[in-house]
Amino acid sequence: MTNKKEKLYLYDTTLRDGQQTQGVQFSTAEKKQIALALDALGVDYIEGGWPGANPTDSAFFDERPETRACFTAFGMTKRSGRSAGNDDVLAAVMNAKTSAVCLVGKSHDYHVEAALGISLDENLDNIGKSIEYVVAQGREALFDAEHFFDGYRDNPEYAVAALRVALAAGARWIVLCDTNGGALPSDVGRIVRDVIAAGIPGDRLGIHTHNDTENAVANSLAAIEAGVRQVQGTLNGLGERCGNANLTTLIPTLLLKEPYASQFETGVSFDALQGITRISRLLDDILNRVPARQAPYVGASAFAHKAGLHASAILKDPSTYEHIDPAQVGNARIIPMSNQAGQSNLRRRLSDAGLTIGEDGQALSRILEVVKDREDQGYSYDTAQASFEILARRELGQLPEFFDVKRYKVTVERRKNKYNKMVSLSEAVVVVKIDGDKKLSVSESLDGSGSDRGPVNALAKALSKDLGQYQSMIDDMHLVDFKVRITQGGTEAVTRVVIDSEDSKGRRWSTVGVSANIVDASFEALLDAINWKLIRDTQQ
Repeated sequence: MTNKKEKLYLYDTTLRDGQQTQGVQFSTAEKKQIALALDALGVDYIEGGWPGANPTDSAFFDERPETRACFTAFGMTKRSGRSAGNDDVLAAVMNAKTSAVCLVGKSHDYHVEAALGISLDENLDNIGKSIEYVVAQGREALFDAEHFFDGYRDNPEYAVAALRVALAAGARWIVLCDTNGGALPSDVGRIVRDVIAAGIPGDRLGIHTHNDTENAVANSLAAIEAGVRQVQGTLNGLGERCGNANLTTLIPTLLLKEPYASQFETGVSFDALQGITRISRLLDDILNRVPARQAPYVGASAFAHKAGLHASAILKDPSTYEHIDPAQVGNARIIPMSNQAGQSNLRRRLSDAGLTIGEDGQALSRILEVVKDREDQGYSYDTAQASFEILARRELGQLPEFFDVKRYKVTVERRKNKYNKMVSLSEAVVVVKIDGDKKLSVSESLDGSGSDRGPVNALAKALSKDLGQYQSMIDDMHLVDFKVRITQGGTEAVTRVVIDSEDSKGRRWSTVGVSANIVDASFEALLDAINWKLIRDTQQ
């Protein structure tokens, strides 16, 4: 007989606390897209924002999608000097008509007296009457105990009193917040156990942590082990300052690691878990950010094995250097190529690319020598797997010739726009030959920052403008990152360009080009990127 698992509730606050990240502002349409992705993943609560705090949040609650997950509106307890029913800030939260309402209130005596300027008893009265009002309106009430761990350190009796008042008023969840992010796992575990011993049931407690000491996930796990049964966080760890507990790390840990996997059940199925890498990258796409390569579980380098010794063992048994199967989280194993690589790396990498060479050791040695020679010139293949595949195919005589570039040219012109401001206009001309026909393409790009403007962007658009029979295969391809590094200084400087590309299937690949001329280096990387995409799509 197996023991019945306990329910652990997942509460996502990407759309509220995550939006407090510097430089992040979701549109209503983006909020809806994220909410649907979270619902498909299987979280229990989606906190949509603070109605009335800004027009976007208010509009989102008016247009929020239908979800299985419980939609939650966030606000604060009523202000002193007015009743809960006459507080316009609280009214805006209630008017969002969500089935759950989360109200934040002070649990640290210092903040009550210094920030609110009211008595400790008055603050407790505000908490109790606010929660009572929410419950009386037929809503599920949550109380966010702000600055709880700091408050417990300074005045444990008062901090717990704030929890008791909320519980007595009918709150379904009492959420312990490490608002400043300074608590450590040992403190969190000890304090949660103290709170439960003081009479607040663990199945009514939640945990909300911030990452200011890089311990948000560890603190959340410590709280779960101590007895809380709701855990809050954000996708990719978004949040003010250093961020919140990262759900793309917490969720796989809870489903795949002991003791959590055998003790708890969540709303996330193993099938849904396979989509968590895609959801993580979806959020980065919405924010126009480059995904963190070394992010646990979902990062592009999370299952990358560079050393030859590691790759040799991986060939025999992946568990020798992988703590889980990357497919469980929708990620993939990478065997990078570099001048540290051995034949084990090479065989595995070629196999992953669909290339086999049997026992031809000379071919392996030849490819390795080319890799080492080119890395001496400034290339880096451990971060540009697609370019390595192109190199290997060329050496093995297995690189299809989809098109032939006859010439290209890029010019940059400074001119005044209609506002009499000087701007740069880049124009690129590319001539390719496909099936005996020459095609000339021209594209322009105004100045700007990043890979979406300027000469490289003009070159990329011209190259991918008309590739005849292959055009439909590259129409969904776009650049997501463009990195430049000078590998040698002085008058003989060599430029390395690494380009990250993506298509509508969610595939991402990196290519590299090296030259004394940044445009030539960029064009080399662009060519590899398009060729890799065409190889993949023509092999299907």
